[in-house]
Parts: sequence; structure tokens; C-alpha cells
Amino acid sequence: MRVVLFTGKGGVGKTTLSAATAATLARSGRKTLVVSTDPAHSLGDALDADLDGEPRELPGVGGLFAAHVDTRTLLDGAWGTLQGHLRALLAGIGVDEILADELTVLPGVEDLLALSEVRRLAETGPWEVVVVDCGPTAETLRLLALPEALAGYLERLFPAHRRAVRGMLAGLAGKGPAESAVRLDRTVDALDALAEQLGGLASLITDPARSSVRLVLTPERVVAAETRRTRTALALHGIRVDGLVANRVVPAPPPSLRGPAAAWLRERNAEQRAVLDELALGADGAAVRIVGYTAAEPTGVTALLELADDLYGDDDPVPPPGAVEPALTVRRTAGEGTALDSEFALDLRLPGADSGPLDLVRVGDELVVTVGFARRPVTLPSVLRRCEVVDARLDGAGDAAVLSVTFRPDPAAWMR
Repeated sequence: MRVVLFTGKGGVGKTTLSAATAATLARSGRKTLVVSTDPAHSLGDALDADLDGEPRELPGVGGLFAAHVDTRTLLDGAWGTLQGHLRALLAGIGVDEILADELTVLPGVEDLLALSEVRRLAETGPWEVVVVDCGPTAETLRLLALPEALAGYLERLFPAHRRAVRGMLAGLAGKGPAESAVRLDRTVDALDALAEQLGGLASLITDPARSSVRLVLTPERVVAAETRRTRTALALHGIRVDGLVANRVVPAPPPSLRGPAAAWLRERNAEQRAVLDELALGADGAAVRIVGYTAAEPTGVTALLELADDLYGDDDPVPPPGAVEPALTVRRTAGEGTALDSEFALDLRLPGADSGPLDLVRVGDELVVTVGFARRPVTLPSVLRRCEVVDARLDGAGDAAVLSVTFRPDPAAWMR
């Protein structure tokens, strides 16, 4: 089962293109689900169908199912249960009820619920491909980075080894030992379920064999610049981009056409082609597909299939993933065994990182990397936790950019 997430700057046509991709996949004989996490919920408009939270098969092509995620209906489910347990624990140690309510409000919980619902739909249905119509890029980056970030916070607040023995929460006694034990067990079970959910989400999103992101843009310099930043941010989080789709490309008029309209078309086409040429130079193996500007807005399965023919031709919209270089690698560059003169390099592939500000800082067992507006705490492998950072550099340019951080053993912590 493959998951392909479509995103892009608001208004570039990602909903239409994700729906068209799903329709042509179903036409090829693959059971396909297209689901929207975009709060705008325009997927139903593109498909000309009434959608809700449960997948329904659409007429016009067999094997095409669609749904949209409504997070408001999910808030009272699993998260409401966990929130209730945490609120009870805080009340048990004397935290005011109103303050307890505020402390158990999780920022980004709606995004987490949306992604969790996509995972549930993907793993419980007969789908061969799940196409996700995500929100605009800023929302999607927050959505995709959330599982890893929350998993890190959960581990700091309620470490797994302490949850396993119920020891950390044992002091949060309630009205009596029996009631306290029941409350503790329920809370730890809920925390374990949340940890499993976060781990499963992070694993699904960052597995290049199962998931990838497709970026939609219009060939304009401002939009292309945001697309480049988005690719860098996704790479920072270990998420694969499998292609770019340039939408609404204006055709060049024939040489015989004259007049102001022809001049405008030639100028606009030349501007767009210049942007497309720049994108093609930095595609890093990700295909740049082009969709022409259509006179009418494509709505309904029939019109979407025509659009898909223009987009993909005879190509497979979701080909099997080829060999993908790992986003993060660790290599020994000097020394052997446990020698103090050992040296290690942590390499992180960051396409486009050379075009913006780059910062990193060591915080305990993590290396916090910031590229432009994106930040990720990278948990260090055990061998590097006993080392010191002695150097960092950015090798290569464009899509070949690699952040290389050099580590050497810390004599106070290194194994002898």
C-alpha cells in the first residue's frame, strides 16, 4: 500500500490534481482512496460528490473511493479519553480544575487526529494507493512534523521505562490506594497507546517505500521559492518528495498570431518557462510534470480523467519507489574500535539548504537543526551521544547539499 500526499501553496490546484491522480489510478485497476485533510474540504467539489468521514465509492470509475476528515468529530474520541485521564491525575495532586483543563489542551491536536485518521483509513481498507489532499504547505509541514515532535515531548514527560513499571506516577495518589491504582493503570495505558500511535505515524510518513509527498505549484517565482523551502523542510524531517507538478502553464501562441493578446501570451509563457527551467535543474531525481491551463475548471470524474491524461500520459502516476538514499547517515572517518582518536561524521541530506540560513546546536542527546523556518531535533545515535561536536559544514549546493557534522569522543564520557 502506498500513500501519496499532495500539498502546495494555497490556490495552486492541489485538490484538483490529487483527485485526478486518484481517478486515473482507479481506472488502471487499483483500489484507490482519496481523502482530504484540508479544512476547506473542497475535494467533494472537485469530484462533484457529497463526502463525509467514511469512504464511499464514486460512480464513473470502479475502485475509486473518497472521504474527508472532519477533526471536530474526532476530538471526543481517543484524545478525549486521554485528556480525561490526565485531567484526573492533575486534580489528584491538587491542580485547580480550570488550570488542569488548560494544561491538557494539546496544541496541534486536530492535526494529529487528522493524520491518525488517514492512517486508520489507509490500514483498515482494501486500498492499494491512498492519495491525501493536504492543506497548504505551512499547515502540511506542521502536520507531518507533529508525530515526531510530540513523541519526543511524550518521552521526556513520561519516559517509557518509567511507564512500564508505573513508578513515576505512583505518587499521584487519589482518594484511596485502589482508586489510585485504577486511575494510574488507565492513564499509563492511554499514554502507551498515544506513544504507539505517534511512533506508527512517524514510521509511515518517513518510510520512502510506503509514503511520499508530491508538491504542486504554479510556475511563478514566489511560488517556486516556497516550493524549494518546502522541499528542504521535508528533507530535514526525512520525508521523501517524489515529484513536482507545475499547474496552469500558459501555452505559447503560434508565430502567426499577432496583437496584444499574443504578446501577453508569449511574455507569460517565457516567464513560466524560465521558472520551470530553474526547477528542472534542481529536481534531485523528482520529476517535474506540467499541466496546461484549461479553459474550464475540471470537476467531476470524467473531467478529472482528461486532466490526468494530460498530466501523466502513459506513465504510472505512482510507480514503485526506486532506491532512495537515506536522509541521515553516520560514518566513521578516523580511528578504530574505542580509540580516543576516533572521529565520526553525521551526514544529513538537505536539498536547497545553501540558499537560506542554517543553524545547529547540541542539546543533550539531540542535535537541533534549523533551516530557514523549519527546525528538527535529531536524536543522536548512542555512539555520538558520548562525543563532542567539533566541526560542521555544508557540502555541495542545490539538491546535492549535505550537512556534515563531525564528532570526536568526549574523554569524560567515552568508553574505554
